[in-house]
Amino acid sequence: MTSDAHQIISRVYKAKTDSHAADELISAYMPFIKSETAKFLNRPPDQSDDELSIAMFAFYESIRNYSKLRGSFLKFAALQIKNRLIDNYRKEKRNKGQISLDVSEDDKADLKDTIRDEHDTYAENELREATQQEIMELSAQMESFGVSMSDVADNSPRQHRTLEICRKAIAFARKNPDILEEFLRTKRVPIAKLAEGAKVERKSLERHRRYLVAVLLICTNGYEIMRGHIMQVLKGGE
Repeated sequence: MTSDAHQIISRVYKAKTDSHAADELISAYMPFIKSETAKFLNRPPDQSDDELSIAMFAFYESIRNYSKLRGSFLKFAALQIKNRLIDNYRKEKRNKGQISLDVSEDDKADLKDTIRDEHDTYAENELREATQQEIMELSAQMESFGVSMSDVADNSPRQHRTLEICRKAIAFARKNPDILEEFLRTKRVPIAKLAEGAKVERKSLERHRRYLVAVLLICTNGYEIMRGHIMQVLKGGE
């Protein structure tokens, strides 16, 4: 790790408990925040743009949520900013989609079509790009654990029973940050602790170790899109 990276991490950790240090860090990295906002807007942001305020708050959230075990702070912050901007876009889109009750049914249909034509393609492209970025980030991080995407696909639970066992182990890990920190630090799935804590069969977890690597990584980093999908799958047992 370079001296610059060490310096950033040191400042981030100080800013976690020092509001003045947090303000100074945000001020120092305003060019970075504006650059990430510009990527989303496809133009330089103005001070009056809501997106810039959202990006600044996302940067602050990144400071609060960052752990040095997660790798580069700026990569983590960039992903957080993009996800927050996409979330805001979706909310605005839903609000704009609200239609007055005074409009006729035919006009409502025409208006809905217009809204879809203007906004759906943009939203889909942004979501697709953000998802691809998350997948690339995850794939690169998984390599350091000796696991590939194809390994995960081959190692995923196929039966409801084994999926439920994995779900319980993951739920236990999420409630115990020390387990996740040990996993990131050692680059090994703490099978014994997960089995004991979640009260599930150790052999079943052993068989799906590579799958657990991917899901635990998603749970410990800023992979919000994939985490939402994975949690929905685990919740539904499918």
